[in-house]
Amino acid sequence: MKKPIIAIVGPTAVGKTTVGIEIAKDFSGEIINGDAFQVYRGLDIGTAKVSEDEKEGIPHHLIDILDPTDTYSAARFRQDAQREVENIIARGHQPIIVGGTGMYIKGLTADWSFSGTARDESLRARLEARATEEEGVDRLHDELRGLDPDAAKRIHPRNVRKVIRALELIYGGKHPPAPVQSENPNAKSHQVIMIGLTMDRASLYERIETRVDQMIAEGLLSEVRALYDAGIRYTQSMKGIGYKELVAYLDGDYSWSEAIRQLKKNSRRFAKRQLTWFRNKEQVIWFEMGEEAKQNVMEKIKVHLAGKLTHMSKG
Repeated sequence: MKKPIIAIVGPTAVGKTTVGIEIAKDFSGEIINGDAFQVYRGLDIGTAKVSEDEKEGIPHHLIDILDPTDTYSAARFRQDAQREVENIIARGHQPIIVGGTGMYIKGLTADWSFSGTARDESLRARLEARATEEEGVDRLHDELRGLDPDAAKRIHPRNVRKVIRALELIYGGKHPPAPVQSENPNAKSHQVIMIGLTMDRASLYERIETRVDQMIAEGLLSEVRALYDAGIRYTQSMKGIGYKELVAYLDGDYSWSEAIRQLKKNSRRFAKRQLTWFRNKEQVIWFEMGEEAKQNVMEKIKVHLAGKLTHMSKG
């Protein structure tokens, strides 16, 4: 049996990066980024990208692999991440995916099919960004209902992959949308142990607001301004939270205080959508961050992983 994948998921600012590194140190792991915006070079502060010091020598993959003018999608992530998983296993190490982009995690761990009619990668990437970072799938389903009521009736509002595929076909001139191949649970090439990190809502929101203040103090505006001045404005990369709000400030659409207010509000909403996604779409073992000392939580996670890895290796 192939070595299982460990996935560390949960909302923004909950502490996934630190936990992933601690697990990697204990289980001879290498980390694969599962965040849609950390793939871009130059988007460091706003994505809370792990620094070289923070990595503590643990190899990280799928970080800084694209220019900020490039597009990326769940299909490309799946292909790239599968390659990294196999390479890590070939080195005798444990693959660990750390991130909060639900579509990317699901696309890999469930072996979603992305084959079929030719895709417009740029269009799909924009729709995925809207679904995951900006508006949520409900807004996209409403959009589909206005364009093709019959398709909207066939596709469940929470089936983000099919909603995006239907819109992609409509906007790409391939209307009406063809059926989208569903997930095949028997096609999984790897078993997955999914560890979810959460905490009470008030504490999480406080951490989010503190993180935003820290990003501003570290120079987020300068980071965004450098990209903006380089002509990077209407790209997928600049749709990320922390970037679109400051771009609106630079455009003169927001005052500085309003830009920060919007950034914090959008971050809170995104965290809520992330929790909803992972609770509804994944089989996750949840651990509460903040109720106990961090060391106690880490020990519980490690004991659980050790037991699961041993069981799977004997299966």
